[in-house]
Amino acid sequence: MRKVLTGVAAGAVALAGTALTLDALFPPPLARLGDLSVTVADRGGQPLRVFTNRDGAWRLPADASAVAPLFVDLLLSYEDRRFESHPGVDPLAVLRAVGQNLGAGRVVSGASTLTMQVARLLEPRPRTLSAKLIEAARAAQLEWRYDKRAILGMYLTLAPYGGNVEGIRAAALTLFGKPPTELDAAEAALLVALPQAPSRLRADRFPERARAARDKVLDRALEAGLLSAKAVAEAKTEPVPSVRQPLPASAPHLADSVRARRPGEALVTTTLDGGLQRAVEALARREAETLHERAGLAVLVVDNRTRSVLAYLGSSDALDERRLGPIDMVRAVRSPGSALKPFIYGLGFDDGVVHPLTQVSDVSTRFGDWAPRNFDRAFNGDLTIQEALQRSLNVPAVMVLDQVGPLRFADALRRAGARLVMPAGSTTPGLPVALGGASINLWDMATLYAGLARGGVVAPLRAVPGAEGAETRLLSASAAQQVRAILEGTPPPPGTVQAQELRAGGPIALKTGTSYGFRDAWAFGVTERYTVGVWVGRPDGTPSPDRYGRNTAAPLLFQVYDLLPRDHGRPAGPILSEAPPELLRRLHAGEPGVTAAQKPDRPRLLFPGGDMELEALGPDGRGEPLTLLATGGRRPLSWLIDGRRIALSPIGREVVWRPEGPGPVRITVLDADGRSDSATVDIR
Repeated sequence: MRKVLTGVAAGAVALAGTALTLDALFPPPLARLGDLSVTVADRGGQPLRVFTNRDGAWRLPADASAVAPLFVDLLLSYEDRRFESHPGVDPLAVLRAVGQNLGAGRVVSGASTLTMQVARLLEPRPRTLSAKLIEAARAAQLEWRYDKRAILGMYLTLAPYGGNVEGIRAAALTLFGKPPTELDAAEAALLVALPQAPSRLRADRFPERARAARDKVLDRALEAGLLSAKAVAEAKTEPVPSVRQPLPASAPHLADSVRARRPGEALVTTTLDGGLQRAVEALARREAETLHERAGLAVLVVDNRTRSVLAYLGSSDALDERRLGPIDMVRAVRSPGSALKPFIYGLGFDDGVVHPLTQVSDVSTRFGDWAPRNFDRAFNGDLTIQEALQRSLNVPAVMVLDQVGPLRFADALRRAGARLVMPAGSTTPGLPVALGGASINLWDMATLYAGLARGGVVAPLRAVPGAEGAETRLLSASAAQQVRAILEGTPPPPGTVQAQELRAGGPIALKTGTSYGFRDAWAFGVTERYTVGVWVGRPDGTPSPDRYGRNTAAPLLFQVYDLLPRDHGRPAGPILSEAPPELLRRLHAGEPGVTAAQKPDRPRLLFPGGDMELEALGPDGRGEPLTLLATGGRRPLSWLIDGRRIALSPIGREVVWRPEGPGPVRITVLDADGRSDSATVDIR
């Protein structure tokens, strides 16, 4: 007896060793589980767009937590009652199937467990006896390696539902337009039945067959006590779906971009608000019908507090070839027209070149061989800088840029992360930059405008959570506040006044722009909480006569704001009302043909230089005296800190200044002709 037991034990050990060796040599083929559809989701995890996998199938990962508990109960009751206890193969089911098949003289019943079905789904084979034996062996292997929950998840991911739809999540979305966690009894029963014969039972092709198969699952649920007779009767009255619903396809341009940047990830989460995104897309489709058949539009909505993109519309319809819909116009480089003017004035405020109440003459003025004119071809005479910006007049903007310097302006934008693209044949920016003489994209423009609500600090926008970027101060807090406050006084486009009064959401700082030849219409809006950017035009660059920022892009912008929560945050605050210093009371045009960069003896700061960190605080936290040095310029020289004059040097070119505390400050020297130089330093 001992020898027999010893032999049995030795045989068991040998069998176990063989099994372990085979398991190591032939691991389960899990490649199909790894070939999943990529889902790009909104900030709440809801799908925005789903891509087919490499095989062209809709296959989404799933587990028991991703489905309604009733579905799992119906599935196990109908497919594999002893799933929780068998080792992959169910001997009782095998005996039952053999008896039924012998009695009928043909195959009327199978004995496949869910685990065996998973083995077949992982490694499809023709239905033969040898294939069944391999499935049984693979099922035992799966049970050895994985727990029941993991095996159930494999089935829920791979179960076929006809055509290229695989897995419970894709099936629930295409048949019912909902996640499987929300399935009712009739829907759950249908999705249990369909994998039995997915092609023969397709509800959109063979509804009566699908209904009969569903009702059979419901009857089995009644027998098992999972559903009451009343619940079964009610479920049987429900129709089966007659058409398949498309899977989510929102934000296609952004979805393509983020998927490409996250290879190998089945789920990519974005910062988008799914509900807002769909509402903006519906609005864009309606608006596109009012445009030329080859015109398009783009929209960007930003949460200023987090720099998160809430809505991203690259075109009104990404599949519309007539409108060149596949082109992402959020990223396309176009002329911004007048839309950069607020930042010219903001830098002018910081440099001490102008004040909101500085008087300027909007008259015919030549800058070398160029004489800019206004959009309406008329001139307005004397007015303030505040009025010039609100009315987007061209000559005053060019005069301020002449003082700030086009190179300095372009460099300030570059350091803030916004890239200007010069026209072909031009390498350096000139004064026409003020009126759209360089190109930029909607993304970078929205980045700049969001900075107006963030105290002049600009940082990269975020379309995916966790994306970070360095912050750059483009404008001082006071300059940003003044620019935003001035733009809040810009008249809204025709037809929106009453709607704006009904909104009660606070004023919107509005700026529009139109590029040369009516090729691009822009509108930007800023509130404390939200920045909205809109572009309208023809992607091929063809002019759209009579379509400009104020009558085309601005009305759409206000409609987008209507989709946002009513609380837009606080207004910017008051515009400076005190009279400006004497040197800032009037801005005169520069010498004909001479730009600020070319004027002789322009004042230059020698100390401090830009972007310096100065250790200028004593042990008590109070500022130590600093000597500010300049060269050039016609005296007297005025010295300004963050736009506020602190000293006048009638003879020398230096002044002693004591910082008031830590933090960034902008130091400006201004000469008698209104020419200036500035530097931003960090006091520590």
